[in-house]
Amino acid sequence: MQAQGAGKTPVLKQTSSMRAIPERMEMSDSRGSGYDAEKLRREVRRGYAAIARSGGSCCSSSSCCGSTDAGTAMESLGYRREDLAVLPDGANMGLSCGNPLALASLKPGEVVLDLGSGGGMDVFLAARSIGPAGRAIGVDMTAEMVSKARAAMETFRAASGLDNVEFRLGEIENLPVADASVDVVISNCVINLSTDKPRVWREIARVLKPGGRAVVSDPALLRPLPDSLRMSLEAYVGCVAGAVTVEETRDAATAAGLNVTDLRLNSSYSLLLESLADQLPGGITDMLPESTGPSDFVVGLDITAVKPE
Repeated sequence: MQAQGAGKTPVLKQTSSMRAIPERMEMSDSRGSGYDAEKLRREVRRGYAAIARSGGSCCSSSSCCGSTDAGTAMESLGYRREDLAVLPDGANMGLSCGNPLALASLKPGEVVLDLGSGGGMDVFLAARSIGPAGRAIGVDMTAEMVSKARAAMETFRAASGLDNVEFRLGEIENLPVADASVDVVISNCVINLSTDKPRVWREIARVLKPGGRAVVSDPALLRPLPDSLRMSLEAYVGCVAGAVTVEETRDAATAAGLNVTDLRLNSSYSLLLESLADQLPGGITDMLPESTGPSDFVVGLDITAVKPE
């Protein structure tokens, strides 16, 4: 899609180790604004620390969406097999719902920041695209994830000849990154986990250089979730209950001062969810109304937003 001018609304495109019993959260409305934010933050950190230690994913099996191996799952979201093959062992944890790098058009020498970098997959891939003059930075709030990614840096350096990556411990609502220091912000299936999504978008706007861009892949709601699923702590940690609508995501980016230039629904993510519906964690599928599936409620969303010059 061609970039839209400021003030114009982009057209939405259509493109192709947890607990077994979910806890419940106190919520006051359909968007969950009444939940205990600090409790959610602790549970997300604890859940992903367990994933990092086990080498698994946000589901109880080998990939984020079920028993499908992480490589196959990522290929279905648009990652190339040859790119995945050169990653350090364990960097691809299957924790994705899209492929922001495919839309980011990275250039040599750029500074790239990945929000919620996990095992480092997108950071290592970005580092190859931007070359030795660029810098790829990952931020994650889970110390175990940061340690895992840092442990893979030597393998990456040996295989690529590049020394242009780093991983920082921090929260995406309070990025440990200087103002106007980043050319491109990417994020993959992470912002939905934040308890203050508008603040995340304000932080993205703060760290971007004028003219810099953000490319984010995240789940989005097509319609409100059933109460039982909306109040499931496990479904929140599993990147379902924390999702918001396309409009809410667009409005948060716009309110932060960014120009949204591209919005597209990721049908590949919907198909992946549907094909693995019976393997989702915490009885998520069982909480859905009869004759419906995950793809009736959740879809992948890719959003690109630019900071004005």
